[in-house]
Amino acid sequence: MLNDAAGPLEGNLLTCVAGFVCGHCRFAFGVAGGRAPNDLARHCDFFLRATLPPARRNAHRNQGMSARTRIFLLSFTLLFFELLCIRWIPAYVRYLSYFTNFILLASFLGIGLGILSARRPQFRFPSFPILLVALTIVVARNRFELHIASTDVLYFGLRTTDLVPAESFVLLPLIFTFVTVAFIPLARSLGTLFIWTPPLTAYTFDILGSLAGTAAFFFLSYFALTPIWWFAILGGLVLLLTARANMPWSALLLCASAGIALFLQRGTYWSPYYKITLTPAQPSGYLLDVNSIGHQSMVPWQTKEPFYRRVYELLPNTVFENALILGAGTGSDTATALAHGVKRITAVEIDPLILRLGAQLHPDQPYSDPRVRLVNDDGRVFLKNTREKFDLIIFALPDSLTLTSSMANLRLESFLFTRDSLGNARDALTPDGVLVLYNYYREPWLIEKLAGMVSRTFGRESFVSTYGGWGRGAVIINGAPLANLTLPTYHENSSPNAGNELRVAGEGLVQDSNRPPATDDWPFVYLQQKSFAGIYVKGLLAITVISLIGIFTIAPRSTLQQFDGHMFFLGAAFALLEVKALTTFALLFGSTWIVNSLVFFAILLSVLLAVLLNARFQFKRIWIVYVLLFAMLAVNLAVRPETLILGNIYARYFVASILIFAPVFLANVVFSNSFRDTARADISFASNLLGIMTGGMLEYFSMLIGYHMLLWFVIAFYALATVLRLSSFKSGARVAGSLPNKLASAKAPPRAR
Repeated sequence: MLNDAAGPLEGNLLTCVAGFVCGHCRFAFGVAGGRAPNDLARHCDFFLRATLPPARRNAHRNQGMSARTRIFLLSFTLLFFELLCIRWIPAYVRYLSYFTNFILLASFLGIGLGILSARRPQFRFPSFPILLVALTIVVARNRFELHIASTDVLYFGLRTTDLVPAESFVLLPLIFTFVTVAFIPLARSLGTLFIWTPPLTAYTFDILGSLAGTAAFFFLSYFALTPIWWFAILGGLVLLLTARANMPWSALLLCASAGIALFLQRGTYWSPYYKITLTPAQPSGYLLDVNSIGHQSMVPWQTKEPFYRRVYELLPNTVFENALILGAGTGSDTATALAHGVKRITAVEIDPLILRLGAQLHPDQPYSDPRVRLVNDDGRVFLKNTREKFDLIIFALPDSLTLTSSMANLRLESFLFTRDSLGNARDALTPDGVLVLYNYYREPWLIEKLAGMVSRTFGRESFVSTYGGWGRGAVIINGAPLANLTLPTYHENSSPNAGNELRVAGEGLVQDSNRPPATDDWPFVYLQQKSFAGIYVKGLLAITVISLIGIFTIAPRSTLQQFDGHMFFLGAAFALLEVKALTTFALLFGSTWIVNSLVFFAILLSVLLAVLLNARFQFKRIWIVYVLLFAMLAVNLAVRPETLILGNIYARYFVASILIFAPVFLANVVFSNSFRDTARADISFASNLLGIMTGGMLEYFSMLIGYHMLLWFVIAFYALATVLRLSSFKSGARVAGSLPNKLASAKAPPRAR
């Protein structure tokens, strides 16, 4: 199987740990080896080959392809499998949609442990096809609702279609463990290949493989291809890397995994964001579920909830000329607006497939009306870029049920429900325009919080109607026309509501709220206060325990006794630096899958550029790079991301790219120089891996302090790394007496043939 070709590794331990997300690690390890003197390279090559048994020493030559090609394919496969897990697993294990960064951390750990395992000559472990079957079975057996009993943070989920009891919290660490384990055999094979290839060449093909994997999944998402295609591509890649003797058994197992995926995807559509299921509704239309959670209903507008019509009932004599609907979905909001005489409508929806399904299947056919203009874009970005003025803007139930990316704890609509976004909406209104928000808000505190944010934005009290029955529906309205109405202060009705029927439970004007508003820096509208929700604390503790068990089980004990604090802090700092890059670009250019894909692609390209630059030049005065890094971090700290939302989108992109990617590139240079001088590559790897995972976990502190303040962690970690490096140079720990220096000064033995 794939793990049969694994072997010891020297140097490149973090190549795939961060995949395309922590690209600086790929760059650093490659340059460290690539810049070694020729004599040192020959000695290390001999030393490492001598540790391999003869059968494994030539295993890579018996696969029918060059080592460079195998490195490219392995990197491609690892990256592709990482993205497959992030997209596929949460689609069936509900509410993992809100924990996709846990899956990313699992891939970090699995790849790192796999490459560490290459140091063990004897390492019995199941092959990747076996582990893939096990993972798909676990997902298939647990495709039901995760019940999260948390009032600290809200998780939306309207309707369930499976008659299966809710699973316990143990499912999160269970999935984390299975994902981690599945990456180990692939990464073990990669560890051996780096021994036989010049390091700089190996890393070039490694990065190219990552770029190819990113591009492949980009096109799969663009064409909305279903998971059977994902598993088919993954299976083809794995078979290309499998020895002929093991190919029949591997092909059978891979077909079994694809068969499970095919069985699960029956009757589903796949957008770049969701698994979508349609169920016929009565008397006509469809119910639309995303990731097995009720999301929308395409039914005649007369049967929709009363909050859809409340603004038209409140202002019966108002004729709206130009309306903007954000989160237009399948078209029910648009159909209601058309029925009430709105003359022009711009319907904005982030998901292209949901927009297309609404155009094809909605019984009212609102998107076929010539008064409607469809826009497939992020609502916040559209608000900022538009030059139009609207007399009605509706935030139409935009709860996404998923995260923006696997690296940051943002939902698709996070930047839409901020104080700054509401200000953009106010600025896009005509002088007599009206802003409307409605949804099933679940909790009274969320209605109070949103109403208070709207009131502060407009400088006047908001009109709120709440509805009893299931879901705590509400509509929030504000704008100049309210001044002409005689409206009471908000009060609850005394008569109880029967069952799930939506009846008005309370109505009136609501004053400002003392709850902290969501902002572009703290975009957590679903948190009551700035706090660290207990559900995340439990999850992080669980994966910390799993990670420590894996590292202490696989890594030799002698290496763990010499923890490298310098490499640990470099890893933690860069992980948070990448979080900052992703959130900033999501704010400036939208939380769309295209923006996130392009950011990841740009990070990989910056890594490749750094590799080529280090191949051409030597950095003899590395302190200059440190100074530049701290200077760019200081500039990023001084310039808040929201100030970069410039009117000219090209100027916005130019300035943001310089501010964000300059420290990313400089961090690559610093990391590579540090690793080149390390005396203990394996310990440096383990320490840096723990740092990367720690940085990923610290991203949750944004719930307490906001994303911008995470830069203080970045600066502090780089400062600590700098101090530790200086102290190691003074003591000679990183240079004198190290194995590479001893080998470099020794007489070269004959090259292994």
